[in-house]
Amino acid sequence: MNFTLYPAIDLKDGQCVRLLRGEMDQATVFSDSPADQAKAFREAGFTHLHVVDLNGAFEG
Repeated sequence: MNFTLYPAIDLKDGQCVRLLRGEMDQATVFSDSPADQAKAFREAGFTHLHVVDLNGAFEG
């Protein structure tokens, strides 16, 4: 069985974040540069990327 892993970048206010229990006001910032994070994933060998715009998802 083969699996494909897709690293993810969740964006909030232009930063890479993770939300605690899906709460926008409880975000942990992991990087101020989504481009640098995407580059790090590429350098790690990933060829695909999943990006979520949390501002758009929550505000429409």
